[in-house]
Amino acid sequence: MTPAPRRSPKGSGGNGRPAGARPPARRPGQGGGRPDRRNGPGPNTLGGDQVEGRRAVLALLEARARPIQRVAMAAELDPSEQLDRIEALCRRDHIPLEVIPKARLERIALTESHQGVIARARSLKPVSLEELMLPELSVQPFLLVCDGLTDPHNLGSLLRSAEGAGVTGVVLPRHRSVRISPTVAKVAAGAIEHLRFCLVPGIPVALEQLAKAGIETVGLAGEAKRSLWQTPMTDLPIALVIGSEEKGLAPLTRKRCSALASIPQVGSIESLNASVAGGVALFEVARQRSLG
Repeated sequence: MTPAPRRSPKGSGGNGRPAGARPPARRPGQGGGRPDRRNGPGPNTLGGDQVEGRRAVLALLEARARPIQRVAMAAELDPSEQLDRIEALCRRDHIPLEVIPKARLERIALTESHQGVIARARSLKPVSLEELMLPELSVQPFLLVCDGLTDPHNLGSLLRSAEGAGVTGVVLPRHRSVRISPTVAKVAAGAIEHLRFCLVPGIPVALEQLAKAGIETVGLAGEAKRSLWQTPMTDLPIALVIGSEEKGLAPLTRKRCSALASIPQVGSIESLNASVAGGVALFEVARQRSLG
């Protein structure tokens, strides 16, 4: 049986419509329009200006960390608590909410799994590496350093794990690396709203700076003789370094790490996916720090 479209609950929403009812879609010329479909952010920008998916858009609205221009929602969506919450937050903060035909939403979407909701917001603003080196609310730095990740799904998954593990900052290279694209934001499921990001010209130089500041830099390398479980990370400010999907850590990055560590495996597969390995390592750091 085909599910019924969303219906407005009884009661007044205080704006002349029943509570929970979709506001009318804007007509052409009333704002909105298609987003800029550029190839990606420039070398000095992080991205994050288009957020797609219900969980990601909801996190964007709840965080109130950056200006939001508008939210677009497909018409005739089935009832959902998340959609009701998105509507309520848009009303609270006076953010334009457009209800548009699904076909039009598909045209402005940059992912295949937008779930009928897209938001446009100010791009994420990077911070300096020096700022990430400082303790945050008496918490020692716990950084994630990404050395050339190019798959947006891997980066999105890593960011979701990073936020859950208590990472205080993420370091990304300006070149040859994926940024916070709509796919990354969707997979990260709202984590980008709670993380601080730094863009650096090169990872090896950044690792050198971190080392001079007394931050232990641990690179994940499958062939490393030392196990991650045997690497002490309890009381130290630490940066976990994850290499690219295909080649792992670049040679100079590997050289600049304070230590290399591997994740013990008992199966036949040679290595783990970058995001899986990173997730395991991030929560091992979190586990050790919780015992300190």
